[in-house]
Amino acid sequence: MIALRSLRRALAGCAFIASASTLQGLALANEPIVNLYSYRQPFLMQPLLDAFSAQTGIKVNVAYAKKGLVQRLKAEGVNSPADVVLSADITRAQEIKDAGLARAIPENVITANIPAAYRDPEGYWVGLTSRARVIYASKTRVKPGEIRTYEDLATARFKGRVCTRSGKHEYNVSLLASIISAVGEEKALRWLKGLKANLARRPQGNDRAQVRAIKEGECDVAIGNSYYFGKMATNEKHPEQKQWAEAVHIVFPNQPQAGTPENSPLGRGAHINISAAILTKSSKNRENALRLISFLSDSQAQRIYAAQNFEYPLKPGVALDPLVASWGRFKADTANLTNIVRYRDRATRMMDLVDFDH
Repeated sequence: MIALRSLRRALAGCAFIASASTLQGLALANEPIVNLYSYRQPFLMQPLLDAFSAQTGIKVNVAYAKKGLVQRLKAEGVNSPADVVLSADITRAQEIKDAGLARAIPENVITANIPAAYRDPEGYWVGLTSRARVIYASKTRVKPGEIRTYEDLATARFKGRVCTRSGKHEYNVSLLASIISAVGEEKALRWLKGLKANLARRPQGNDRAQVRAIKEGECDVAIGNSYYFGKMATNEKHPEQKQWAEAVHIVFPNQPQAGTPENSPLGRGAHINISAAILTKSSKNRENALRLISFLSDSQAQRIYAAQNFEYPLKPGVALDPLVASWGRFKADTANLTNIVRYRDRATRMMDLVDFDH
């Protein structure tokens, strides 16, 4: 009953909540369950969880939230009802590990599916999907090939032509951390100052708002996550977003070019971020939790990810969604994700140093 009361408090306290099953379901004695805290949205997770329950007979109780789940875990401590946490980015996963709230996932659960580059070296989190931090460029005002790298965004020819969301947002902080990892703090700071000097407007809005700004002529290039291209191009609920997507090229930055030295940072590949699964230290349903994590990393779930959210599966050999495949193959930055996380605090301080959002 302690677990039930704790999950009820979690459901009541999170910023946005839905549940995959009723709370009454928790009260059924001896029913196989797993309790999930998820930063991933219901439209993406529900098909996966339904498939898992149909295959295993294990009911999944879910607390969805846009924010606050890590703080909730910290407050609940060993009494937390959560067995698994799904993070939308590497930062939250690492934060749970650093807080001592995660338990190592046995290697045999995930090593067959997810390459080592997308797993915590100590097993405290495992990646499930990835997305690239790309450049969106106007079809009418930016010629194909005119912009190729993140570094180009800070050059004089893009003066007054760049849009982006807040520099404090985790997506942009992770990108800057990856640049620090690639070229060092001094060059990264120079790049950030150049990027700010080239902004067409004060940082604002989300990634889709930047593409809309290109469509409306406020700027010519913008930074955004790759899956938004698919979500805009297929949006029947808000068809105006199809026009936003039609107005831009998608550019995968820092791809190897002829004449560029093999080890040049300019050819390091596009920065990627991952969604991840974490087994909690407080898990009361450990075996069910491990079955869920294994399921989410395997082919069936990876295919559903690809179809639902236009992301890139991490299990080798799983086919991409046809629309995602139409964007072409690209090289991803292979820098160790744990190194990038290590530079996040420096990246945040750097954003403050240049007063990026003002």
